[in-house]
Amino acid sequence: MQPVGRRHYRDLRLEMSDSAPTTVRNDWSIAEVTELFQLPFHELLFRAHSVHRRHFDPAEVQVSTLMSIKTGGCPEDCGYCSQSVHHSTGLAASALAPVEEVIRTARAARDRGATRFCMGAAYRNPKPSQIGKIAEMIRGVHELGMETCATLGMLSADQAETLREAGLDYYNHNLDTSAAYYPQITSTRSYADRLDTLKTVRDAGMKVCCGGIIGLGEAEQDRVELLHTLATLAQHPDSVPINQLVQVEGTPLAAALQTSSQSVDSLAFVRVIAVARILMPASRVRLSAGRTEMSDELQALCFFAGANSIFYGDCLLTTPNPATDRDRSLLDRLGMRPEAHAS
Repeated sequence: MQPVGRRHYRDLRLEMSDSAPTTVRNDWSIAEVTELFQLPFHELLFRAHSVHRRHFDPAEVQVSTLMSIKTGGCPEDCGYCSQSVHHSTGLAASALAPVEEVIRTARAARDRGATRFCMGAAYRNPKPSQIGKIAEMIRGVHELGMETCATLGMLSADQAETLREAGLDYYNHNLDTSAAYYPQITSTRSYADRLDTLKTVRDAGMKVCCGGIIGLGEAEQDRVELLHTLATLAQHPDSVPINQLVQVEGTPLAAALQTSSQSVDSLAFVRVIAVARILMPASRVRLSAGRTEMSDELQALCFFAGANSIFYGDCLLTTPNPATDRDRSLLDRLGMRPEAHAS
């Protein structure tokens, strides 16, 4: 199937209803976000898709690849995480990967079509001795012509500045859920710690990648409050990953949710994508973890609702991800294409 040309899509965006605002707001109220969640499904998707067309080419998907550069041994107790020392998941801890291996992996990802390379390390916060080696990785990936992203836990101002100087474009630090529900997920770090890290990253001049996880046992109100928090930051996250929980055996959340037989309703998940798109119209909304459990039809709905970023590659840190060939096939069937590398 041949995708429609970019010029045609730009013309269509100009013709969309005036109900799709072009301004970016940071003053959303809880009541307004709640009202969006309560819209009839078809009305919510129409509004979200209209907003999406105002700001992006709806046939284009930004593609990232994520590599675990240091796996396991994390002192945090996040109830969903396979890498916590508090949980018995059978995952062996590893040392920081060699710089050459990271750059080689990034080059292969670029050659497969990824435009952003994300490096994740299981830290509460990196030690000074580790920052220098990670900065070397960032420089190497930056020289490949790719956007760079890292997720390393909490950062000091000096560490953030070092990473920015090395060429780090984005820093990922998810809020996971609402402030009210957060203590049910993690006890070793506060919600304020996470918000402080986001401020540190912004102050250093880097872009923010921040979203959450759906399926932690949270109520719809927690989803409302999570998106409200993101959408009322002084500056919206540049990328907003929306993850569906991958239940890892040996983690407290997997045991609790299996006992309660709780699962994420597919249409409820699409609602989160759609509301995120309306609230943060100029942000990339990434359809992240959990895609191996999603049908092609569900993913297509998410793209229509405003998701325009995915991870390429068969692994996300320690959990599975669809194979690259499957993603390429899906995008082709939908008449969509990966975002081109910047010239």
